[in-house]
Amino acid sequence: RREPLALINLKKKNEETGEEELASRLDHCKAKATRHIFLIRHSQYNLDGRADKDRTLTPLGREQAELTGHRLASLGLKFDQIIHSSMTRATETTEIISKHLPGVKKISTDLLREGAPIEPDPPVSHWKPEAVQYYEDGARIEAAFRNFIHRADAKQEEDSYEIFVCHANVIRYIVCRALQFPPEGWLRMSLNNGSITHLVIRPNGRVALRALGDTGFMPPEKITRT
Repeated sequence: RREPLALINLKKKNEETGEEELASRLDHCKAKATRHIFLIRHSQYNLDGRADKDRTLTPLGREQAELTGHRLASLGLKFDQIIHSSMTRATETTEIISKHLPGVKKISTDLLREGAPIEPDPPVSHWKPEAVQYYEDGARIEAAFRNFIHRADAKQEEDSYEIFVCHANVIRYIVCRALQFPPEGWLRMSLNNGSITHLVIRPNGRVALRALGDTGFMPPEKITRT
């Protein structure tokens, strides 16, 4: 779902019409619409929870999600769907945001769960997961990038607006990959809870970053990064 030429089976190329036939088939596979991807980091949650089910949103986290939902609704866009991580904090954030966007379908996925995408460069002293984590989480998060971040399907006629509620590590990695920056630099970015990151994917495959970790819609006393 990226380069149109990759969507054509060249073995079936018509030998008589040659390049003319190829050009026609290429046009049929080219994207026409722009995709707007809104990556939302979950709100503040209970860090003391031992299991995922115990890591629920704090009262402040619920306020943050309300503010994020209100901000998204105020944009006046026709959102197509909300895809969210299956982890508790992301699911709860989604439920609150969705109240401000009635009728927008919600889809849960394990691909967007938090993890260690790739060993950061330069390394940091305060966060050193075991090497095996990078292999386990990295493949999954890369799969999430490939599955969700691509140009519009050729059949899509109108621009789309999609929300993804997930986690800081996942969002930072996706931003690096989408912009074709070295993914090892993902940890150089910082994202606030409930923040909005806006990626635009044009029909020609070019990607632009319109906002990174925006929380300008929140009062200063409501902003956290935990």
